[in-house]
Parts: sequence; structure tokens; C-alpha cells
Amino acid sequence: MSTEYKITRASEEDLQEILDLQHLAYQSEAALFGRQDIQPLTETLDELAEEYIAGTVLKMTDENGKIIGSVRGKEADGTLYIGKLMVHPDHQSKGYGRRLVTAIEECCPGRRYELFTSTRSVNNIRLYESLGYKKFDERDADGEIRFVYLEK
Repeated sequence: MSTEYKITRASEEDLQEILDLQHLAYQSEAALFGRQDIQPLTETLDELAEEYIAGTVLKMTDENGKIIGSVRGKEADGTLYIGKLMVHPDHQSKGYGRRLVTAIEECCPGRRYELFTSTRSVNNIRLYESLGYKKFDERDADGEIRFVYLEK
């Protein structure tokens, strides 16, 4: 891997940069549905700040300190709910998403881990299954989007 990276907990000062990355990284998901109103693209800084306070937000930075990836987790009743895994489009397919999922799991060892993605997000499903996640449910979100839920 040519790029040096570091995964650490995000600070409040990182939230705007993470939100900007989120809006960029989720463009490919929006393209799958042909619409820009998916939640990761409509989330506000205040909503991200609420997630930050309620859970764990990790960031991956490159050798220049620029945030190139992020993932969030929120623990409840022995389960870590993992969400908003994102890697900058210029850094995808380098194993960074895998490293971020592993890092968020390490923040809460020995838990049950749960996450979801769209059934159209075949690459994400493949990634999660390669990390040991198993499908346990599918649900329609709004008639156009169907989510698949995975656990480990």
C-alpha cells in the first residue's frame, strides 16, 4: 500500500471535513438509485454532531492529515451498530474500507456487530461478507430502496 494512513477517533473539529467527504463519497450510492435525496447526502452538520456525541466516529487520514475515510458506530444492548462507512473516491479499492470496519469493531471488542447497506450495493455486501458478516434480514425502505442487514 503506497499511501501512509492513520485511523484515529475523530474530534469535533473534524466533523465538517467528514461531512464534506460523506457528501462526495456517497455520490456513487446516489447514482445507483438515480436520486440525490438519500440520507447520507441530506445529513446536516448538526445531525452528524448528534451522531458524534451518541457514538464513536473514526477517521482515516493520509500522510498529509487529510481525511480520506470514516466510519461510525453506536453501541446499544451489546450490539455495535456500524454505519456511514466511506472512503474518498480517489482512495477506494485499496482495502481502506476493510481497515475502517476492523478498527470500529476493535473499539468495542466482544460485541455483536450489525450494519446495513442497499441490496444494490453489491461491492459493499461482498466486503462485509468477506469480513465474516452474514445476512439476517432485508427490508424495503421506500419502495425503491431495499436494505440488507448483516451481522457478525
